[in-house]
Amino acid sequence: MTGAHLDVPLLAGAAVLLVAIAAVRVSSRVGVPSLLVYLGLGMILGEDVIGIRFDNADVARNFGLIALAVIVAEGGLTTSWRAVRPVLAPAVVLSTVGVAATIAVTAVAARFVLDVDWRRAALAGALLGSTDAAAVFSTLRGLPLPGRLVALLEAESGVNDAPVVIAVTLLSARHVDSAGHALLLLGYELAAGAALGAVAGYVAVQALRRAALPAAGLYPLATMAMAVTSYAAAASLHASGFLSVYVTALFLGNADLPHRRATLGFVDGVAWLAQIGLFVMLGVLATPSRLPAAVLPALAIGAVLVAVARPVGVVVSTPTRSFSWRDRAFVSVAGLRGAVPIVLATIPITQHVPGARRFFDIVVVLVAVFTLLQAPALSPLARRLGLVAPDTGRELDVEAAPLDRLSADLLTVHIGARSHLHGVEVWELRLPATAAVAFVVRAGHGFVPDPRTVLRHGDDMLVVTRRSDRHIVEGRIRAVGRVGRLAGFVDRADT
Repeated sequence: MTGAHLDVPLLAGAAVLLVAIAAVRVSSRVGVPSLLVYLGLGMILGEDVIGIRFDNADVARNFGLIALAVIVAEGGLTTSWRAVRPVLAPAVVLSTVGVAATIAVTAVAARFVLDVDWRRAALAGALLGSTDAAAVFSTLRGLPLPGRLVALLEAESGVNDAPVVIAVTLLSARHVDSAGHALLLLGYELAAGAALGAVAGYVAVQALRRAALPAAGLYPLATMAMAVTSYAAAASLHASGFLSVYVTALFLGNADLPHRRATLGFVDGVAWLAQIGLFVMLGVLATPSRLPAAVLPALAIGAVLVAVARPVGVVVSTPTRSFSWRDRAFVSVAGLRGAVPIVLATIPITQHVPGARRFFDIVVVLVAVFTLLQAPALSPLARRLGLVAPDTGRELDVEAAPLDRLSADLLTVHIGARSHLHGVEVWELRLPATAAVAFVVRAGHGFVPDPRTVLRHGDDMLVVTRRSDRHIVEGRIRAVGRVGRLAGFVDRADT
């Protein structure tokens, strides 16, 4: 294809991207999840309206899996290990036992609503068994919820793709393996995916800490490349690529790496691009003229999924001593479906499962309708259940850049509106002798501070530290930011 022939597709692609970006602002104002806007945009571009014909389920599946890997990587990079660690065990149980219970109950509904055999009913249940990382991450992080619940739901959405992908693949195959073999395969894929992700994450962190890349923009590229490498390596070994990339990203996101803020900004942009491309593509793949016939089955199965199957999965997999009935009620409603079920619905099509196209139409309608109903209801539900968390946002933004010839690091610290660094004098930070506050930017003007300089909300503080002492310096600054000038004395008093 010549350059002249590429001009029109390139122009059309750029126009779609710009419209999708503008739609984010519109959707946030009217309260409609942006993923539905992208899906609708794809349908408008499709053969029933503008006329773009796209029916290659193999391409859709492959692109969808890659896009989901990028979205899961962004979720892992922006997830705090400190928040996830206390709920890791419940999240794993919810992602396995809870998913199995959800699939079983949904399969019963599909068996009678769709009048299909038990194998295809189980396939329909498996298609809807996984919550969606993109929907969960984008919706929950804007709500004033307790960090424990947000961490539980985010970890679940990062882990539960693996067992569901295995279930859909096995049920779509021409020859169904025995239950024992399926369980062994599930165990291998989860264990191997987690192990490979941990190894890849450790290696990636050590490599980036020791690297002296010539440009700051290379660090975000290297971070994303390492996360995607983890996914591809695990998938090539028939392990869970989604679990592997999530674990690797969790390692990278919680390590003290150079140019962290720039990396997170880059990854956030790539994840948005993946979401836009994924949902527009799925919208084009869907055929609007076929969807009305899928409305009633989708509503019936979706009602059972939301009102019965998901709550049963949550109840059987979350301990009563750790989660109240209010927690369970919210987690039940917050199991959002999104791109994952639609992407998985392309697998039966590629395997020529009878009725697969009908399943795809039902999943598209179900995701659209119940996302539209569930997502806006989460904030009022949290308030009604008394789950709105108090505002405790005192964390600092700390950005690091390596000064390789000096074996030092330059820390950029932004003092937020609620940080307890406000009112602290520089000498009260009690930094080690190998570190110093070199510069402060206040209201657009910079100056060199002295020990008696008082820090204020909105200040940007530049701290130079010996590289080997960076973790001590950053830990000290964060401690003062949380507790105030008496952080060291309070810490000692508490021990």
